[in-house]
Amino acid sequence: MLNMRDVTIRQLRAVAAIARNGKITLAASELCLTSPAVTEQLKLLEDRLGVRLFHRTRIGLRPTDAGLRLVETAARMEALLADCREQLRAIKGLAGGRVTIGVVGTAKYYAPRIIASFAERHPQIELQLLIGNRAETTEALRNYEIDVAIMGRPPDGFPVEEAVFGPHPHVVIAPPSHPLVASETPIARHCLSGEKLLLREVGSGTRQLFEMLFCGIELAEPAIRIEIGSNETIKQAVMAGLGLAFISAHTIELEVKAGRLAILNIKDLPVIREWYLVHRQDKELTPAATAFWHYVLKEGQSFLPRVSGVGPR
Repeated sequence: MLNMRDVTIRQLRAVAAIARNGKITLAASELCLTSPAVTEQLKLLEDRLGVRLFHRTRIGLRPTDAGLRLVETAARMEALLADCREQLRAIKGLAGGRVTIGVVGTAKYYAPRIIASFAERHPQIELQLLIGNRAETTEALRNYEIDVAIMGRPPDGFPVEEAVFGPHPHVVIAPPSHPLVASETPIARHCLSGEKLLLREVGSGTRQLFEMLFCGIELAEPAIRIEIGSNETIKQAVMAGLGLAFISAHTIELEVKAGRLAILNIKDLPVIREWYLVHRQDKELTPAATAFWHYVLKEGQSFLPRVSGVGPR
């Protein structure tokens, strides 16, 4: 029977650092310890538990299944300690606190304005903003690295609390010179047959939505096929005349106002998804994170971009 009673916080932190760095020397540097001290912590823990925690490979140390469970436990422990610290600060009457906010790349066009407004009202709260793609933001939530996430779809695979705070329209964009821009009547989706469309990467929320909406429509291959996780590159490619693109309307506000991009009048578009606030169900929000959560639910929609040609929100 495994004995977890005598496992120490120091040992868990050593396991997590080794997993992050892959080498004892790098883990020791991160922990401000000597390499022999970290090696000893690992040996004691493996002996106590009776299981190997790392595979010794040519490219470094890689966690075993048992090691991965301890890395996850270490992440939960750090999150609980951080939450406890914030709760104690609240009990002591300290008005401050810290909130780590994860934002998917598409939301970076408006989320900083929400955060800046919240910071202006709560200058005593320390805010950290982490921007990544959907996979990175989901992984940060999974690993207890962020308190609250702003994203287009809640993640699967672990329990979360979620709340909608605003609509998220998606449209087809073209360069202003494209012949379809002049159409005053709605264009049927099948009329895009033969057009070149520039696509987001496989697995992105926008790509999945595109494939659902345009299933069965024969599309031409673009001369330069672009499948990358960057709205900015997609927009630049459309402006350069390389093709059309299906994209979040909240990423194109400035380009549409400047006349550099146009939204096609496609029948049944824009398609409206939702913007969500998400946090782990098993991670209690601190008072500071709770204040941010309620602020976004109340005020967040007012910060969403207003895009001409999309209609009222």
